[in-house]
Amino acid sequence: MQTTFSSDQLADPATAAAAAVIRKCVHCGFCTATCPTYVLLGDELDSPRGRIYLMKDMLENERTPSAEVVKHVDRCLSCLSCMTTCPSGVNYMHLVDHARAYIEARHRRPWHERLLRAALAHILPYPGRFRLALGTARLARPLAGPLARVPALRPLAAMLTLAPGRAAKTSDPVSTRGAPAAAARKRGRVALLQGCAEPVLRPQFRAATVRLLTRLGYDVVFAKGEGCCGALVHHMGREEDGLAAARRNVDAWTREIEAGGLDAVVITASGCGTTIKDYGFMLRGDPAYAEKAARVSALARDISELLAEVDLPPGDGRGLTVAYQSACSLQHGQKVDDAPRRLLARAGYVVRTPAEAHLCCGSAGTYNILQPDIAAQLGERKAAQLERLQADVIATGNIGCAMQIGPRVGVPVVHTIELLDWATGGPAPEQLAARAATGEN
Repeated sequence: MQTTFSSDQLADPATAAAAAVIRKCVHCGFCTATCPTYVLLGDELDSPRGRIYLMKDMLENERTPSAEVVKHVDRCLSCLSCMTTCPSGVNYMHLVDHARAYIEARHRRPWHERLLRAALAHILPYPGRFRLALGTARLARPLAGPLARVPALRPLAAMLTLAPGRAAKTSDPVSTRGAPAAAARKRGRVALLQGCAEPVLRPQFRAATVRLLTRLGYDVVFAKGEGCCGALVHHMGREEDGLAAARRNVDAWTREIEAGGLDAVVITASGCGTTIKDYGFMLRGDPAYAEKAARVSALARDISELLAEVDLPPGDGRGLTVAYQSACSLQHGQKVDDAPRRLLARAGYVVRTPAEAHLCCGSAGTYNILQPDIAAQLGERKAAQLERLQADVIATGNIGCAMQIGPRVGVPVVHTIELLDWATGGPAPEQLAARAATGEN
């Protein structure tokens, strides 16, 4: 696609990077077929190609973002399915992230949107605050219905509806309960991302990861000073907040690298993994961090990626059929799609994949709060495809998918690592154990 950015504009590294992305687009339209919002809405401006036209015009002409442009950019899930489809290698992620930062700096949203976005940015990345907020949300849940009838308050209603009905049980991340002793041969030393939302909503994901990695011979460490990966704020256009989170985590993991060496930075939430693998790009212009960030990005591994690189022993899948929900951030953002299915099959499970596996479930970080109507349609569509598989359990690699799909299906939704841990000596996933205790099939 031809661009007309001036030399002065291209002197800005962020604008130059965006221009390079735009120039790669040949407006072929292949992306429209796999874009969830275009599939639902049928509007060219709600497709990647249409959004690229809007972003190009806005950035080239340095326009103040109009409400129309903001609406269509906001509707993008950042699922990155378009990047899997694109034959020209357009890095849409970098372009839309830049456009969101541009919008955040130059567009004044209505007061209620500003308030909600500020609340999300100051609560979700902080586990302590998030726990308190969930407690309040449980008490306020009866208000969700009335709030949903007011268009401006639908995001608040969605937030109350998404909150779990009960608090998650605390789980000791270093527990090896129900597991054989650790392997005699040490494979290496890895840092496990502690995360922000996941340990509050499903702490058992991390516990299962520690158990399995310990049995395989890894020393698992938690880096002091590490926090939220920055994805939640970064994708809301709060660029400086995202960069600050990246720098903090790069510092924390660099200390671990220098103290005892690291073979990998392991991530169980694929949305976080996509962002951490992009730290090298995000901090490329920071002389104090560019090299360190690139090193951390190179070490980042989704848990399924790491396990696919080792000789995971065959397991006892107990004859269960697993429907595998491939998170967008894993299959499109990180290009890790087949490894989780192969691992589950090796562990003895019968693995099935739903139709439209490339389409997003509608979670997408804070999307199911900020765009509740579109997210709900996508959630129901995904749930219907998964239920057609008639599986015993649904496995996914991202906390957002689990929370979005769980209330919409009639079977437990667990993390892939929980099933792998169970099949190789760990305890049954909490959701499956609870279902068995109530006598459900």
